[in-house]
Amino acid sequence: MNDPASALAAFQPANGFFVGIDSDGCVFDTMELKHKECFAPAFIKHFGLQAASKYAREVWEFVNLYSRTRGVNRFPALANALNLLAERPEVQARGVTVPASDALDDWIAREPRLTDTTLRQETIERGNATLAPVLKWSEAVNAAIADMVSGVPPFPLVRESLSQLAAAADLMVVSQTPTPALEREWAEHELAPLVRLIAGQELGSKSDHLKLAAGGRYAPKHVLMIGDAPGDFKAARANFALFFPIVPGREEASWRRFFDEGMDRFLAGRFAGDYETTLIEDFYACLPERPPWRG
Repeated sequence: MNDPASALAAFQPANGFFVGIDSDGCVFDTMELKHKECFAPAFIKHFGLQAASKYAREVWEFVNLYSRTRGVNRFPALANALNLLAERPEVQARGVTVPASDALDDWIAREPRLTDTTLRQETIERGNATLAPVLKWSEAVNAAIADMVSGVPPFPLVRESLSQLAAAADLMVVSQTPTPALEREWAEHELAPLVRLIAGQELGSKSDHLKLAAGGRYAPKHVLMIGDAPGDFKAARANFALFFPIVPGREEASWRRFFDEGMDRFLAGRFAGDYETTLIEDFYACLPERPPWRG
């Protein structure tokens, strides 16, 4: 079977600049919709958390929307949410048994590609029945997203920004969303022709995407990552790339700033330094590490 990441390794520059762009919560205002209406309900249903649904939802939203783990791959996010929920006194007081994450943690530690495909192989082909609830949950999330998420346009000035960038830079979607969902959303809003490749979770981590597609192929400070989560920043730094944050809750203003000044600064070589540092400090100030229920 062909390595799905071969498309990344075969990527060749057509321009002197490269821009990786996250999708959910960055280009499309879908993070809240997906997590509140698709992920959280499936989390409650498939892990028997109905008696603590209020707290389960609060934990899920903190992990995936309102903290520094925002945007992480769904499987580590699930493990994190289960562990945070299990330690809450309110949940313990109700006698709710939260499933342990041990089997999931073990799979995450040894599996380099955290996808439905590799989980299905582990669960069905290798007979690891302890992960069956995780697979059912993930498949239910995918079905809910396919049913629920449509008609959500890109944020204002995304289309204009990408259209201008495409004249000078190679653009690539860099995401941990399953690729079929990405392709559907980018095609629905006619953004797909603006990017040279759409890379989802099947092609590895965001850091892998940047390394394989852009590593060593562009001049220093000619590679930029645009994202709305700390994982996007970490992937950028792991590959010596610059970073422009789309600040959660201030997405429209962030894209306005990118369109008005950030894009020109990047293409003119005036992005690195104090300008980027200020952007990143402001971004991290909006994302807490400590859950609010811990006081």
